[in-house]
Amino acid sequence: MWVGIAILWMASGNAPPSLSPLGQAQAAVAIAQTKPTIPVIVKDTTSLYWQTVLAGARKAGQDFGVEVAELGAQSESDADSQIALLENAVSSNPAAVVIAPAHSVALGRQIDEAAKRVKVVAIDSTADSKALISVLATDNTQAGRIAADALAERIQKTYADTEGDVALMTSSPGVAALEQRVKGFREQIAAKYGALDIVVEKVADGQAAGRDVMLDIIASYPELRGVFVSSLIIAKGAAEALVEHKTNKTGDKINLVGFGSDSQLVKLLQEGTIAALVVQDPFRMGYDGVKIALAASKGDQVPASVDTGATAITKANMNSARSQELLNPDSK
Repeated sequence: MWVGIAILWMASGNAPPSLSPLGQAQAAVAIAQTKPTIPVIVKDTTSLYWQTVLAGARKAGQDFGVEVAELGAQSESDADSQIALLENAVSSNPAAVVIAPAHSVALGRQIDEAAKRVKVVAIDSTADSKALISVLATDNTQAGRIAADALAERIQKTYADTEGDVALMTSSPGVAALEQRVKGFREQIAAKYGALDIVVEKVADGQAAGRDVMLDIIASYPELRGVFVSSLIIAKGAAEALVEHKTNKTGDKINLVGFGSDSQLVKLLQEGTIAALVVQDPFRMGYDGVKIALAASKGDQVPASVDTGATAITKANMNSARSQELLNPDSK
């Protein structure tokens, strides 16, 4: 009874003077428990990208009065760990669940099961499930088109024309997001920049491999003018190679467009080794993921899909307010 009275008094900014310290503590717990809980399950809690997603989720929790439970797998490909996290999260009867599926097929059936009890929102990537209430992710095909435009613009500024040899580098064949970026890049080059010739496409696995593959491309294509690298780790390796070999064999500059950002890539962008970085908005994914999940839990109509956007950042625009938000999400 006293806890119930305390909740009423504390909601109005007061507490009954006769309530004991223990009763006041119990009342505070009771109030906290009235907040809706939304678990946010990411692919990995150690990388800057996923930490930024969780920072966005936390901010949404603060803004909308939601208790955000931050959960993450051991690695980005650990679907089994995510399945266990999802099962445990649903068993706690949350208001809704936000998840970044590590594997489309493996998580699909589990999301189907979870959706029988709670609304499920996907961020960053989708799953083989029709039960997802909303999917918030980068349109990776469009991101590939943005990369093609950025590379073409840089080549135009470097050579006063938009023609010549360019290369594609990616990692982990079979990953849908990477394949979509490559697809968008190819389509945009074919549609708008017919004088640019994609002379080679290479796959590298890891930063060291990215460096070695980039060195091999430079040696094999003496007139190489540009490269698009579709993932962060490989972009770092390719950029390391360009620190050693800034030009092709004919002495002309090689323009590199990478995907993603961290302190090392931003430094290389500032120095001019990298021509542009195509960056996502992981903070928005986390923030809007929680916001939409909360709305869905209340029965509100929510969008089935949201493109959280991609932006090309160059040395020329990297100090703009928007670029700084994307490069330094902790400042939000």
